[in-house]
Amino acid sequence: MLDVQSFAAGQWLPSGAGARNIASAITGDVIAQAGNDALDVQAMLGHAREVGGPALRKLTFHDRAKMLKAVALYLMERKQALYELSYDTGATLSDHKIDIDGGIGTMMVFASKGRREMPDAHVYLDGPPEQLGRAGDFMGRHICTPLQGVAVHINAFNFPVWGMLEKLAPTLLAGVPAIVKPATATSYVTEACVRMMLESGLLPKGALQLVSGGLGDMLDHLECQDAVAFTGSADTALMLRSNPKLMQHSVRFASEQDSLNASVLGPDAVAGTPEFDLFVKEVQREMTAKAGQKCTAIRRIMVPEAQVDAVIAALGERLAKTTIGDPRAEATRMGALVSAGQKRDVLEKAALIGAEAERVFGNPDDFTVAGADKDKGAFVPPMLFHCADPDAAQRVHDTEAFGPVSTIMPYRDLPHAIDLLNKGKGSLVASIITNDGDVAREVTMGSAAFHGRLYFNNRTSMSEATGHGAPLPHMVHGGPGRAGGGEELGGIRGVMHYMQRTAIQGSPDILTSIGKQWVPGGTEITDQAHPFTRTFNQIKLGETFNSPSREITLEDIETFAHFTGDTFYAHMDEDAAKANPFFPGRVAHGYLLLSFAAGLFVQPDPGPVLANTGLDNLRFMAPVAAGDSIRVRLSVKHKTPRNEEYGEVRWHVTLYNQNDEVAAEYELLTMNAY
Repeated sequence: MLDVQSFAAGQWLPSGAGARNIASAITGDVIAQAGNDALDVQAMLGHAREVGGPALRKLTFHDRAKMLKAVALYLMERKQALYELSYDTGATLSDHKIDIDGGIGTMMVFASKGRREMPDAHVYLDGPPEQLGRAGDFMGRHICTPLQGVAVHINAFNFPVWGMLEKLAPTLLAGVPAIVKPATATSYVTEACVRMMLESGLLPKGALQLVSGGLGDMLDHLECQDAVAFTGSADTALMLRSNPKLMQHSVRFASEQDSLNASVLGPDAVAGTPEFDLFVKEVQREMTAKAGQKCTAIRRIMVPEAQVDAVIAALGERLAKTTIGDPRAEATRMGALVSAGQKRDVLEKAALIGAEAERVFGNPDDFTVAGADKDKGAFVPPMLFHCADPDAAQRVHDTEAFGPVSTIMPYRDLPHAIDLLNKGKGSLVASIITNDGDVAREVTMGSAAFHGRLYFNNRTSMSEATGHGAPLPHMVHGGPGRAGGGEELGGIRGVMHYMQRTAIQGSPDILTSIGKQWVPGGTEITDQAHPFTRTFNQIKLGETFNSPSREITLEDIETFAHFTGDTFYAHMDEDAAKANPFFPGRVAHGYLLLSFAAGLFVQPDPGPVLANTGLDNLRFMAPVAAGDSIRVRLSVKHKTPRNEEYGEVRWHVTLYNQNDEVAAEYELLTMNAY
């Protein structure tokens, strides 16, 4: 029997007083025990705050991103061992790939985004500087820095790996240590994954701890720099968020709860269309993946009145092909629920739904299980209900059977479908299968406020779409109301949950020093050689080159117009240009100015500048006419390492006319050798 241990304050501790037995979902036999009421929770919190936090905060965002990638690759090489353990949770191989591969993939995405979208620094800049004074000597901007506490992650049983890694990746990228508390029923899989990460030696000491079993009174000792992220039932979330100490210290609490997610068959998606077939396939998949034990699973199915019988028939046909059995068997398409207790709960909730709806598929008293004893294992069949009057019903809109249970309900028109969607009082996701853009817009305007995610799919997107029930690390995961009011993932948005946004105010030089990004108006370094002759490591923020002037002639304008084919009237017709409120007469092309600007600041000889990779935030501020002149100020704004050979330099470029008025401004990106 497995002894599921905790990792506390740098030590592995065996289960002890208060340990609970864990049974196999397949056989009902006890296979593990977990829990230790003697854990020193204050020592764990202290270890995270005093050891893990400082070690993580010494690293830059790029250092932490590289760490995440290395950990993800380490786990990927060892995922087969996690697969083998996970079978006893009742999950099939395809379920493992959602959980284990999905969790590792999420870490990889955050690693990539950390390198691409965050600086190689310790401070994240949230938006551009704001000029607060008339002359530009007093500036402000928003920054984000890591919380100086610990993140306590309380996870659900259904995804013992993904549920941990999707929270852990943004937390560690932010620079905050984590204490992970998995659900006891599947904690043996989480513990194995944590062991792998710790054995890799890639994480700083104190960055990750594990509680197998109960948290004890840990939440009572959390402070204002700490955070709690919870996934599970609404009742448990309410109990946790009501902790007086959490409220007293304004501890951040993010909750992702169960919800009555729905899928809508668009009025255009009649039988025989690709959308109809796609709808049936998606519903069947969401009902049976992880045996319906997904917080994003489809619980309510909205169908036009005229399509109800066709959907019931088509969905019943697909569900009938779902082989239930030992998840290790290759032919098995749906395994068991996680435990006998979960089976009892699902059957009880299905009975409540059955009081308002007719069961049209799946009899829990008469179904076949292949390769296992259905009475000893936690097996149930997919159960499909039909609620003929969803307006009068209540249980179908507020009761979630957390298993392969879903209810079909008819709608009269699109406003009625939207009303039914919103009866869930807040959901993680709703899917709408339609090929009609007007339908998609109407549902969005009527129902987006009740949902964390709206998933649209049709014949165009179906070959690439990831599915109704797949939260992606790039997009936010969470929802209002019953879904918990929280938010996870969403790319760098997820990292911000573990950082403090602070407004800083001061001179441009002060803001430059804090953010490691040169702020216009700050000190310009002009006593160095041309910055294009200096390597990535040599150039400094604020290093500036001021070019000589160049006069713009009418011949320049006409040559450029004929050479490029851009003979827009503002450049070629004096009277028409004067009639335009933006121009005094014929003016130079904006792109002519950019080309001449490059000629004014480029150092032509081979050197550290390897490539110009683009420009950002281009603005033309004032027209330049024939006879005017321009000059360029080129300043080093920001530096970001990219690989072992070169880094990206972001240059602030300003074009002035002969009156020292700004004619254009933009940011130039180059790759520079070290």
